[in-house]
Amino acid sequence: MKNRLWTFIGSRTGVIAVRRSGLPLLALLLLACSDSATDPTADDAADDKAAIRAALLIDPDALPSYVRDPLPAFYDANILAREDRTIGAPITDAGVTLGRVLFYERQLSRTGTVSCASCHASATAFGDTARFSRGFEGALTTAHSMRLVNGRFNQDGRTFWDKRAPTLEAQTTQPIQDSGEMGFDAAHGGLTAALTRLAGLPYYPPLVRLAFGDSMITADRVQRALAQYVRAIISTRSRWDVAAAQVFNPANPAASINGPFPGFTAEEQLGKQVFQGSGCAACHTPPSFSLSGASRSNGLDEGETRIFRSPSLKHVARGSRFMHDGRFTSLEQVVEFYDSGVQAGPALDPRLMVPPLVPGGPPSGIPRRLNLTGAEKAGLVAFLRTLNDDALAADVRFSDPFRR
Repeated sequence: MKNRLWTFIGSRTGVIAVRRSGLPLLALLLLACSDSATDPTADDAADDKAAIRAALLIDPDALPSYVRDPLPAFYDANILAREDRTIGAPITDAGVTLGRVLFYERQLSRTGTVSCASCHASATAFGDTARFSRGFEGALTTAHSMRLVNGRFNQDGRTFWDKRAPTLEAQTTQPIQDSGEMGFDAAHGGLTAALTRLAGLPYYPPLVRLAFGDSMITADRVQRALAQYVRAIISTRSRWDVAAAQVFNPANPAASINGPFPGFTAEEQLGKQVFQGSGCAACHTPPSFSLSGASRSNGLDEGETRIFRSPSLKHVARGSRFMHDGRFTSLEQVVEFYDSGVQAGPALDPRLMVPPLVPGGPPSGIPRRLNLTGAEKAGLVAFLRTLNDDALAADVRFSDPFRR
């Protein structure tokens, strides 16, 4: 019929029919697109947020804050110089949030049964209570799962007990590709297969967009996000930290930290003196209590040629297994080892040897014996317990974000 022709305009809500007569067609097109409900940008953003909220206990409009927590004053320039700076990228709230989700993501294992958090539980200083952890099909790992607290202050940047990964970023995806741990080895598609699986989960494209500006999921971005999450796990609220903050004097930092601490028992004060005076602090440097970058073997086995990395001692008493192979089950056993059990070997740290037999001569190679008294050993264990950080253990920013 004359003047009764219709034009069909596609929209995100369906097909709209409008008459040619009346308003010009261009005006009708603009009118159809003016509603915010049909704005692709607004709809995409709403869909992104809905996908995140449906799967996760995370509000995309109010991400947890990770970057605004100031470090205590006693983390001065000398301490900050020991930070792991292998990547140089800043920690962001969106980056850590993405890393947190990836850390708890079971779909990063081939069977969808285990995640990074399966072996690194927040309740145990992001370590494992078992001597060896179980992988996605139940196979045991060959080393104890290392505590992750204060990994940001891993001075030389190398990771794993044997330091085989040059950076934290490189380390983060190796367990995913391990045939026994998470199962995406070369025979099963490798990291590419894992990334493809992530891309099919509706909450990852928007999380990646928040962190990196677009939704492309790459190995580099997964590594950077996981590394940001691990570097954000910092312990600064232990009893040691609270006491240190009360006495710290920036004009004389070493003396103020090394003196008596308010709120410590006599036993804890004794243990603090032993820790500082027997050489423990030379390797496990306060306030991060991370291993100094120049450290060598601790003489766990006779003839040891390997140089192991050690995690920070912060939160250490929340662990139940110690050393790279988890052989010790208590802090008392650890203290006894350092007192009387260090073994000789070519990789032994000189600080664990008796002084050179000739002044100025080469390292003696003879393991040092501390000869601590029973009270000093008990005090040292009591002191190590002051490094526990209950606030960190309860911090929901590092908890499982999934709606399970």
